Amino acid sequence: MEQKKYMEKLEQCPICNSIRNKSFLACADHTVSKETFQIVECESCGFKFTNPRPEEKDLGKYYKSEEYVSHSNTKKGFINSTYQSVRKYTLLKKLQLISKFYKTGKILDIGCGTGEFLNTCKNAKWNTTGIEPDSDARAMAIKNYSLDVREEAELKNLQDESFDVITMWHVLEHVPQLNERVQELKRLLKPNGLIIIAVPNCNSLDAKIYKENWAAYDVPRHLYHFTPKDIDALFRKYEMKVFRILPMIFDSFYVSMLSEKIKTGKINIIRSTWNGLRSNLSGMISGKTYSSQIYLIRKG
Repeated sequence: MEQKKYMEKLEQCPICNSIRNKSFLACADHTVSKETFQIVECESCGFKFTNPRPEEKDLGKYYKSEEYVSHSNTKKGFINSTYQSVRKYTLLKKLQLISKFYKTGKILDIGCGTGEFLNTCKNAKWNTTGIEPDSDARAMAIKNYSLDVREEAELKNLQDESFDVITMWHVLEHVPQLNERVQELKRLLKPNGLIIIAVPNCNSLDAKIYKENWAAYDVPRHLYHFTPKDIDALFRKYEMKVFRILPMIFDSFYVSMLSEKIKTGKINIIRSTWNGLRSNLSGMISGKTYSSQIYLIRKG
């Protein structure tokens, strides 16, 4: 990949609008470009974000890799095949979570990738709509599952208050226009609807263990690096409320496995399993420091 030329620098914190930030970590893009990117920390609210970052028009280049499993659906290699095996179980768990609130209805999955989650919902009689900016992933979702999956530009054309459930599974951290996206979620959600956001937690123990080698920093694809406090503050800005936080237990093991490979150049099952277990135990004790977490959000 060609060396980056044009970068966008955020002058304000996306959450609190402070103009003061300090260097937090320098991380390499291990998946595509091998370039190094800076993560900064807001001196006012503590939010961490990649800054500077590629311009929005250039971000797509950083996803063009078979290693980026949500877009390629590859099963090559031990880590990717493990991910695929676990995903079959987690897809059903996601559907079970939604079913606790709604048995059926209209669901929008933003960043639906190759469509596996939406297809699970479709098979459970949900009325499904997907948004996916990557043309290759979008084509796979349509071809493999006959899903209604649209380009990201079509999000603004969807009807106000038309969805019972809106999901973003490990997507919010990728969205360049963060505040505009949260406002759009509010516009599209029915008055008693449910937003489900899943993001990595940079306050987790595995993040602290691996530091700049933590795979979930994933610069520059991950533009923001959230903690529970950040998610709460972001949605409160738009009069929405996080009413429950749930763990994603398997993520700590998967992320530790990737991080171990980044750090040492090889897979270490024993060490990554141990670190994943430690991270989950830390999350159980604190209640909010799991490697990745699910946030359930409503209006008001």
